[in-house]
Amino acid sequence: MSDVAAEVKVGDQAPDFTMKDQDQNDVKLSDFKGKKKVVLAFYPLDWSPVCTGENKCLTDDFPSFGSSEAELFGVSCDSFFSHKAWADSLDLKHKLLADMDRSVSKAYGLYFEPLNCSKRATVIVGKDGKVGYVKVQDIKTARDDKEILEALKSMN
Repeated sequence: MSDVAAEVKVGDQAPDFTMKDQDQNDVKLSDFKGKKKVVLAFYPLDWSPVCTGENKCLTDDFPSFGSSEAELFGVSCDSFFSHKAWADSLDLKHKLLADMDRSVSKAYGLYFEPLNCSKRATVIVGKDGKVGYVKVQDIKTARDDKEILEALKSMN
């Protein structure tokens, strides 16, 4: 597909975006520049077993992300209505961003066409607005929060 960018790499300027969170508030990446690192946890779909377990773990580790001067967001192509119901049912502490038109997944090169959703990937954007960490993994394999937290510690 021609509208899908190459997969983001460490050192790239992170594509800016504005997406709605589960409470329908706008979240703009560039608002965090110079203030906080941003962890974007792209995942395929709300309500799926791997994504459910993974987001529960992210919420359990939520205080560690805050102490690493990082803002944590789950990102999927589900609607903010789905995000709200799912976040409430799991009592998630982190915000979920709705990439309903898939534009952010595509801008980051993380669009997974066979399922019309994003790949399972973690992107950390540094305070300078540049990508400091990227890990794309098998869609059925949950991410490792400890690995993400270690990467955060090693970034400015």
